[in-house]
Order: sequence, then C-alpha cells, then structure tokens
Amino acid sequence: MKPIPLQQRGMPVSRLSLGCMPLGGGWNSDPITAEHIKQGHEAVEAALSIGINFFDHADIYTRGKAEIVFGEVLKSNPGLRERIYLQSKCGIRFEEGPGKPHRFDFSREHILNSVDGILGRLGVEYIDILLLHRPDPLMDPDEIAEAFRRLKEAGKVRGFGVSNMSAGQMKLLQTSMDDPILVNQIELNLLHIGWLDQGVHVNQLASRDNYFPEGTLEHCRLENIQIQAWSPLAKGLLSGRPLDGQNENVVKTAELVAQLAEQKGTSREAIVLAWLLKHPAGIQPVIGTINPARIRNCGEAEKIELTREEWYSLYLSSRGRPLP
Repeated sequence: MKPIPLQQRGMPVSRLSLGCMPLGGGWNSDPITAEHIKQGHEAVEAALSIGINFFDHADIYTRGKAEIVFGEVLKSNPGLRERIYLQSKCGIRFEEGPGKPHRFDFSREHILNSVDGILGRLGVEYIDILLLHRPDPLMDPDEIAEAFRRLKEAGKVRGFGVSNMSAGQMKLLQTSMDDPILVNQIELNLLHIGWLDQGVHVNQLASRDNYFPEGTLEHCRLENIQIQAWSPLAKGLLSGRPLDGQNENVVKTAELVAQLAEQKGTSREAIVLAWLLKHPAGIQPVIGTINPARIRNCGEAEKIELTREEWYSLYLSSRGRPLP
C-alpha cells in the first residue's frame, strides 16, 4: 500500500481516519448531554483500539457540538492530544438571519475566526491540518494564503488542505500558498464511482455525462496530495442498512459484499473499505460512524486483500453495465 504522506510529528498516520460528524447528537440546538459525552468516549476508544490516530472534524458538524464533545474526551485523557492527529474544516456558513443566506466563505476574517472557534471547542492549542470545506466561488488565493500564513506563524495550524476541489481549483490556490496543499477530501465509495468512470471513459461518449472533474485524482497523486474519502461506507447501504427503495445495482452490490465477507471471514465494512484501500492512489477513508462495533469492523479492512477479479466484480456490480 502507498504510505500516507501526512506525517508531521514523527508519528505514522493511520490508514483509516475517524470522521467525527455524528458526535454531539443531531444538528439541532439541543444541548449536549452526558450520553453524548459517553458516546464520544466509546467511539474514540474503539478507534484507538484498531490503530486509528487521525480524527476528522469540521466547525459545522452538529453545529459545533461534535468538537465540544471531542474536547471533553481529550480533557479526560491527559496526553491523548499528542498521540493523535486532529484535522478540521471551515468555510461553510449556515443561515444567520435576514440577508445572510447559506453560503461558502473563504474570506481571511472568516478563516481566522473559524480556527479560533475550532481551537476553543476542542480545547487545544493547535490542529494539525485545516481544510477549506467546499469551494467558494469568491475565493481569492492571495487572501486565503495570508490567512494560512498568519495561522501557521501563530502556531494554530500546522498544515493545510482542501475538500471537494478540482485539480484546477487546487492549482489556482497553490500559486499563492507558501506551504503545499496536503489533503483533498472528496466523496469516494463503491456506490459513488464517477472518480473511476472518469478514467475508463476516456475517448468514450459516456464521458459527457460524468460529473467527476477530470484529472483531479491524477493531480493529487502527482503532487503527493493525500486523497481522503468521505462517506467511504456509502452511508451503510452495503453493510447492513435497509435497502428498501434502492435500485438493483445497490442491492446486487450489497449481496456481493456480504458474499465476499462470508467467504473471507470478515465484516462487510471491511470489504467495502478494502475495495478503496486497494486503489494505488493510497486513499485514506474517513469513516463516519460512531458505533463502536462498526468502527471495530472497519479495522479488519487492512487485513483483507481483494484480488483484481474481486475488485472488478464489485466495481462492475456498482456500475450495472459492462466496461467499454
């Protein structure tokens, strides 16, 4: 497997990352409860038990409650902060009243204020990586670079990356940045396969309907930008979630995943993640469950080696049509 290129503190980075979006309950304004804190402890303990030392956040997750819960976990575990990597994201703003619509904001002021909020909720002095969450049509690379420079000089952020960006957007941003872009976090999973179809449809009419930005994976690989996969488990549709109303491709792929899991004596989550891990780009899945049992199931993925035939069988099942 290709090594993860994110190591910053002389400490290897785990192949899997725990996405902390569900921590803190729902996206409503209900207060954090003792049960939420307990769930946070159990999720982090399960992640640590399978070797995960990379934790992914965003300032908007459950409207900030996810980071607060994680901060409580850190508070009760002295020394844990220095044994893990922390990543968070900023740039999405929800409705805040008349004249302030839901929007994306990569302004210098918003980035700087967002990081202060992230650090305060987590109760830490720095985060390892800050990602820009979704492309802002008004982004000014020079303004972003200045914000990043200030954050690094202040010791608040050690590295930077993006999420959901194309190769062209990353190239534009990099022209103004002092530091290299370390990460691009994008949706990649067995049911979201445009990133693969984009490559196999070269010189094919089918390429006209592909939504995945051409050259994005290749750019990341050439520039040593870590590709992180959000929603790598496809929202649980292939590992036990009810399939009522799903199309035939999803149902058949879920059946094939279950069959392979039984043959290899492993979990369905492990098969789904092993499929991603086999790709030579060295993808780092960001698993989005806080269920301890499912987290531990995910840990089996690194022990599974799919054959090329098994990998293609899963890909073709999801495609629902032959390769060109």
